[in-house]
Amino acid sequence: MAAENCSDGGQDPNPCYLQKFRLYETRSNFYMVGRDKGGTLCRILKIDRLDPSELTVLQDSTTYPEIECYDLLRRIHEGNRSTGGLKFVTACYGIIGFVKFLGPHYMLLITKRRKIGAICGHTIYAISKTQMITIGSSPVQSNMAYSKNEKRYKKLLCSVDLTKDFFFSYSYNVMHSLQRNLCKNETGLLNYETMFVWNEFLTRGIRNNLKNTLWTVALVYGFFKQVKLSVSGRDVKLTLIARRSRHYAGTRYLKRGVNEKGRVANDVETEQIVFEDVPEGCPTQISSVVQNRGSIPLFWSQETSRLNLKPDIILSKKDPTYEATKLHFENLARRYGNPIIILNLIKRCEKKPRETILRSEFANAIRYINKSLAKENRLRFLHWDINRHSRKATNVLELLGRVADYALNLTGIFYCQVTPICRPEGLLDLTCVLQNDEHFAQIPCDKSDDGEKLEIDVGSDNQSSTENVKLPMFQTGVLRTNCIDCLDRTNVAQYAYGLMALGRQLHAMGFTESQTIDQSSPLAEDLMGVYEKMGDTLALQYGGSAAHNKIFCQRRGQWQAATQSQELFRTLQRYYSNAYMDAEKQSAINLFLGHFQPQQGKPALWELDSDQHYSVGRHGPNLLNEDARASIKRSMSDGNILCGTDSPMSASNVRQESENRGEAISESTHEMPAYGISYSRFTPRMSCRQLFGEIEDQFLGSNRICYENGGECNCTNFDMDWLSSSGNSCDDDVYDRSAAGLSSENIGAELKTGMTTSPSESGSNIKVGERSASEVTCNGLMDEYSESFVNWVTHGDLLIPVKFTCQ
Repeated sequence: MAAENCSDGGQDPNPCYLQKFRLYETRSNFYMVGRDKGGTLCRILKIDRLDPSELTVLQDSTTYPEIECYDLLRRIHEGNRSTGGLKFVTACYGIIGFVKFLGPHYMLLITKRRKIGAICGHTIYAISKTQMITIGSSPVQSNMAYSKNEKRYKKLLCSVDLTKDFFFSYSYNVMHSLQRNLCKNETGLLNYETMFVWNEFLTRGIRNNLKNTLWTVALVYGFFKQVKLSVSGRDVKLTLIARRSRHYAGTRYLKRGVNEKGRVANDVETEQIVFEDVPEGCPTQISSVVQNRGSIPLFWSQETSRLNLKPDIILSKKDPTYEATKLHFENLARRYGNPIIILNLIKRCEKKPRETILRSEFANAIRYINKSLAKENRLRFLHWDINRHSRKATNVLELLGRVADYALNLTGIFYCQVTPICRPEGLLDLTCVLQNDEHFAQIPCDKSDDGEKLEIDVGSDNQSSTENVKLPMFQTGVLRTNCIDCLDRTNVAQYAYGLMALGRQLHAMGFTESQTIDQSSPLAEDLMGVYEKMGDTLALQYGGSAAHNKIFCQRRGQWQAATQSQELFRTLQRYYSNAYMDAEKQSAINLFLGHFQPQQGKPALWELDSDQHYSVGRHGPNLLNEDARASIKRSMSDGNILCGTDSPMSASNVRQESENRGEAISESTHEMPAYGISYSRFTPRMSCRQLFGEIEDQFLGSNRICYENGGECNCTNFDMDWLSSSGNSCDDDVYDRSAAGLSSENIGAELKTGMTTSPSESGSNIKVGERSASEVTCNGLMDEYSESFVNWVTHGDLLIPVKFTCQ
């Protein structure tokens, strides 16, 4: 996939991509011939077959014309005529990787591919067919290759269906966001180290041996869909990409929460790309926006049960200072920049506490972490129980759109004008960005892996500059959404964010005058369909069934009885998958990712304990102390955990100042360059009063707000449901009183007056030197609002309404 110089393996202004391959064999070797897209240049790879225990791969450094390559193959055939000569095996489109169980090595190949889209002229492919080839020749194969365990490992690996939801590109780094690709022209080995390349382990051997990635493809797992839309009589292409992290990857009940390295389960980056549908080679406008979903970053789990559709949630007390949670958010900040905005959609009220236990502890964790952060870097935390308002889909989407608007005001979107392919087979980078001012010849990027400041010289070619070229905009920060599974409720919230972002993207491109899109418009319906497909795909991967799309069905006016029967079927399908299928599916994932590597004399993968009970890392499973597991007992009281002492302990009582912070995650960082320039963000379109007007009227002047900067109270967040600090109170009277002024109906009514702006207010033509979003938001508000509320909106500080007055 990487760009390599076809003569010496180094970088070259006109890089070579091998895209078509033919595999031949002799008794002692495999020979793979790789050709570029035009079929004019060839390279040869030799794989030794005589030593089944070691993988020996040699690359011919010479680049051959096609005629010379065939002449070389003829001579190899003549030299091996006595042992059968050179035989053709298969045509293929890249190496997925190599794997070894208990016998010989196996090579995984892509034998059929299909085009699923293109980004600025760079084709994206999915896999249609694969083939596993044994490296060892027949006479030297061990009998172990045909043993029961060897066959079972092969079957288990093949159960990972590479023809579903895996995609790749030869010339575009699809594992990175568009903004990162344009700002960092990365090629080769580093791309495989990122968190979204699922065959990193399988390709590690050949990459380390050859020091290049000419022969392999980097597979991304998740979702890719590209559709054509018509906006104001002009055609645009919308691409929705979901990239699933390979770290702490697995199935619903076997991968929950966070591990010691700060990696969370069901961690998915979603990118929405919009660009003009213009003839190839013509300048185009392109925009993207990124959001994130992931499991609640605490140590918690649920035991799979064949008798219980909703297993109890087990919250561990193993991390009282929230080190793993802190590592997770530090990693998000390095990948996307600040601010990090967290939208927590889990329930606020349950007869038997389950989700509310995590809700309270998550709030405590954010409060604790924010103590050590500068005001401008504090986590901005919003609670909203979406289930309480899900009876009316329109109201739910309106309020979620309001949250999305707030988030986009803070983070902005990415936008630029580019020439799709600046050089033959070249990568997209900032040399493709059209500039109109020497002031932008150098754009500061975030730090590199070694801590050095990066600067990208994009030049200032006056010949290509025009007065109509718009300034680029950059996204800094990200919205992170979660519910319990990060599937159904989260997908609705991500659609609302995507719809709000699409309005801004089209406005930045000059296609619309308004930054908002009406929910009943055909454009919104088309986008909903794409997000619904993405939700179903991600839900099948993690949960075992398609997503629960009740809100989408209501929005389309689907017959209620049909919706209910569909939801029931998917509930049963998910239950069956979780109870009976997930253990084997998790084992296959662990084998594919290299988390488990079979060894002679060691227990087989299927003989180990449930995957839920150990943390999977790069070097294999680390079993938890059994005594520690046994000491964690569930309590039926409100949010209490019975620990080894058998004394009730509220999750909020165990707090200590951390003396030693864990090392930050070294991998998977810098996913999106963060920018500090003033034109990188939109000017906010909603003031504090517009965004939370009714909230201020009801609560900010009363004694029900609890806010302190010191250690006395320091409450945790902004709660859109007005929950109590414990999160477990189910007093209906209290809920009814608090919800009366914050009902979906009232919020929806206020949206009609608070969401309309003129193009001049939208910030699409922001000049250098204008105030930042936080400055505009809080200018002149200190007299109108309480200081605590202004601090929360500006700095992500801590704010929560409670049912009592803090002393």
